[in-house]
Amino acid sequence: MNQLDDASDAQLVTLIGRYSEAALAEVYRRHGGPVYGLARKILNNATEADDVTQDVFLRLWNNPHRFDPARGSLRSYLLNDTHGRSVDLVRSLNSRRAREANDANHSPVAAYDLQHQVWDMAVAQEVKKALATLPPEERQVIELAYFQSHSYVRVAEILGQPEGTVKSRIRNGMRRMRSTLVDAGIQGAE
Repeated sequence: MNQLDDASDAQLVTLIGRYSEAALAEVYRRHGGPVYGLARKILNNATEADDVTQDVFLRLWNNPHRFDPARGSLRSYLLNDTHGRSVDLVRSLNSRRAREANDANHSPVAAYDLQHQVWDMAVAQEVKKALATLPPEERQVIELAYFQSHSYVRVAEILGQPEGTVKSRIRNGMRRMRSTLVDAGIQGAE
């Protein structure tokens, strides 16, 4: 047993004021669990609870004179500090999230997204036109494979056709569509 085991919390805080790391370790041994537990309960995040716990004990190390044994126990003092730090962190995180959401709503990205949507609709229209120019047997296999997400093996089963025929029709149809889309000025279709 070490001599700090029998020391009162007030005596340990006095020793902390004299830069006794052993006294701080003893205070942490006695009260670290409840401090961490409260921070974890409020924050619902282990990493943030670790940070608050460390901050609470660091504040005790840097300002031991702030603890007044006449006003209550050391545990109450540490838990009160933990509660305040944890609530401040929750408020700070919520405020940051709200600011980020607000910034996202007012950023030029929204206009960019609108341009993207318009472009996607234009491309979809061109793809639809290119698909309509294909012979029916090529259009049918492409629709089953790409728009209904069937494998070429499953497309062959559905249509009762050989797999090689289905693969050739998909390949030929895609080649024709690519050519039509390039002619329509769709970049990336090459």
